Amino acid sequence: MDARSLIDELYREMDLSREGWLALIGARSHLQDDDREYLYALARKRAQEHYGKDIFLRGLIEFSNFCKNDCFYCGIRRDNSELHRYRLTKDEIVKCADTGYHLNFRTAVLQSGEDRGYSDDDICEIVRAIKKMHPDMAVTLSIGEKEKESYQMYFDAGADRYLLRHETANAAHYRAMHPPDLSMRHRMDCLFTLKEIGYQVGAGFMVGSPHQTDACYADDMRFLKTLGPHMIGIGPFIPHHATPFKNDPPGTLEDTLFFLALLRLAFPKALIPATTALGTIDPRGRELGILAGANVVMPNLSPRGVRRDYLLYDGKICTGDEAAECRRCMELRMEKIGYHVVTSRGDYRG
Repeated sequence: MDARSLIDELYREMDLSREGWLALIGARSHLQDDDREYLYALARKRAQEHYGKDIFLRGLIEFSNFCKNDCFYCGIRRDNSELHRYRLTKDEIVKCADTGYHLNFRTAVLQSGEDRGYSDDDICEIVRAIKKMHPDMAVTLSIGEKEKESYQMYFDAGADRYLLRHETANAAHYRAMHPPDLSMRHRMDCLFTLKEIGYQVGAGFMVGSPHQTDACYADDMRFLKTLGPHMIGIGPFIPHHATPFKNDPPGTLEDTLFFLALLRLAFPKALIPATTALGTIDPRGRELGILAGANVVMPNLSPRGVRRDYLLYDGKICTGDEAAECRRCMELRMEKIGYHVVTSRGDYRG
């Protein structure tokens, strides 16, 4: 079956067999321009069927770059001794969320490394403070692998969503990217636990990471279909100079847009961001991501003084803008391609 037939099947059925996934993924390097545009057009159509031309804002608060893990690809890995580490106080985090609210953000995404410097009670206190101040603001957490009791505490405190990229669903690939103290099975179990508790759940993977094969991507697609996430975040691998993968090539714009479009066809209602990493590898990356089926952007609400220290990869953009500048810039970018930023929580429309 040729690539366009597989694209049509994915559009109709919202899934492929593993063999179908392998065939379509394997065809991406020799797709003709008209086939790529056909794929992107279908992805845009599918996104607009459920969300129109609405683009949802998430205000990103990167509140700590401490991490207990030593993942081989990550710039804030534990063994990066040259990184200036920081932690925001609880009051500083809440203030960032308040600033975002007054800039018409209705979702705050609290993201950090897996930092043992904050207790579960600390996280709950932060969530409750934001929800008390702004009950109509969604709180998303992205703070890594925890046990069920912790996830339940955050949910009971008012957290609405949880982002935890599964990274990879291929065991050999996982082992090549992580130290032996981390487990792919535990990470996957966390995602199912979060869904069971009642969170809107986000998973995802990097594109073009070291040791990644077409089989890895096919396994990712099959895993995501089993999980059924509400949000899916993908972005290109970009090397960081203080990691073992510092000399590996980055993922490409073309591959990232290709997988964004596939995900939109497979998950019509998912909330899919055009990530900062996509904007880092190409000046129009986020716009092109929207035109390939994404419908979320995540401007930064972190204090300017710490943004340059939250570097998962080299060359990250938007580390110097004020929050208001960042929001307005994104609004203008979306308007130029015929979309519009909306002031809403942007919940999953399942």
